[in-house]
Amino acid sequence: MLAIRLIAEPDRLDVLVLPVRPADSTADGDTSAQPVSTAVVAPDGTADEADALVSAARLTGRTGEIHTQLRPGRTPGRLLLLGIGAGDEAAWRTAGAALARSAAAETHITLALPAEVTPAAVRGLTEGLLLAPYRFRLTEAGDQPALTGVDLLLADPTAYEDTLETARTTAAMTHLARDLTNTPSSVKTPQWFADQVASAASDLPDLRLRVRGPDELTAEGFGGILAVGGGSASGPRLVELDWHPANARTHVVLVGKGITFDTGGISIKPVASMKLMRKDMAGAAAVVAATVGAAALRLPVRITTLAPLAENMVSGAAFRPGDVIRHYGGTTSETTNSDAEGRLVLADALAYAVQQLEPDLLLDVATLTGANSVALGKRTAALYSDNDELAASVLAAAEAAGESAWRMPLHTDYVEYLGSEIADLYSAPTQGAGSVLAALYLREFTGELRDRWLHLDMSAPSWADGDQAEVSRGATGWGVRSLLRWLAEVN
Repeated sequence: MLAIRLIAEPDRLDVLVLPVRPADSTADGDTSAQPVSTAVVAPDGTADEADALVSAARLTGRTGEIHTQLRPGRTPGRLLLLGIGAGDEAAWRTAGAALARSAAAETHITLALPAEVTPAAVRGLTEGLLLAPYRFRLTEAGDQPALTGVDLLLADPTAYEDTLETARTTAAMTHLARDLTNTPSSVKTPQWFADQVASAASDLPDLRLRVRGPDELTAEGFGGILAVGGGSASGPRLVELDWHPANARTHVVLVGKGITFDTGGISIKPVASMKLMRKDMAGAAAVVAATVGAAALRLPVRITTLAPLAENMVSGAAFRPGDVIRHYGGTTSETTNSDAEGRLVLADALAYAVQQLEPDLLLDVATLTGANSVALGKRTAALYSDNDELAASVLAAAEAAGESAWRMPLHTDYVEYLGSEIADLYSAPTQGAGSVLAALYLREFTGELRDRWLHLDMSAPSWADGDQAEVSRGATGWGVRSLLRWLAEVN
């Protein structure tokens, strides 16, 4: 990962970056710009040169705008003017991402930050710098960014050290979630995923891991996980990861859907819908990475994370539409569609959390429905909760983190669609809005935690078709940044 230093005196000036903002300092739509006064004085002549270039190049100062000026035989050899828009955290995150991509051919750059730069701005900048260059490859072939180091010039570097560490950890955990999600399912079996969690958690004190295999799942009655994973030669697993610091006052349970590949089962998907189903465990990747990040940052909140892992395959042992599944705790579901498998494994995990873990708050994160993208497009998760305060806090964390979520309704008149003639519940009714019905089904397993539960359907934003700001094409790691922000405040 890109090395970032906080320094007060530049010791290498191959490329110098100076920030530029709109002249009114309030909007990206302005047509003029001005250089920003920096905390550390730029080398002789560069400030005046920046002033002249802003006008000559007709810079606007909009977020992420970059102008490069070559300076042969002088120091620095290149001067970059970087638009920072409104100069808030979101703008700096976008600017950092643009800089990382634009300067990918450089080996080292130095960025002079504004005199009054906030810790939030430094966090946004750092996250943008670290997240944008991400690429997942299983081969060493192909072009690799030459950029290996960025120095941030500040009057008092020590004041931002904690901020830098938080941003580094957040980016590293987002990379972890992206790596897990991008990994092909020829490698990514439930056991492989569990092994990756064990490796990520191995060096962190007070972080405990338990992995249940098929025999334990059978003995304890996890019927949903067993049904979904029953058609695969790679048996299901339930990962339970517990971060329990001594000073924790609040216990949060995070549940993440972990379908390592989804064929749709007997209700088989068409090829076009199946080819990216290696991403169907992005929810599990997000909650695991957020928990490892919380332990690395030693956040004062207890977190138990549950990742029900299964591969939904077609075989003679696959569960069928019309089967009745007995979930953990005894509730039964009539399975109307084997391609609605995620809710079955989540139901087991939610019921187990309520009955055995006694959390204060219960959140689940899942690539649950295609209806998410129909309702909200490609970049926004659907949020469901009966708790206004909990919903508001998670939405605020997502906004601060630069991830998008929108609260959706839990219509009570849809609940009747969940009724089955032969079981307690239909797993996937065809009436009503698909994402809403899936959330209502999950709510049936939250018991006394119903008013302290929140569900995030993040199927759409878990994957990006192209680069945009700090998001790179492929798996996005959506949810890691939001959860870490929220967990830092929840106690």
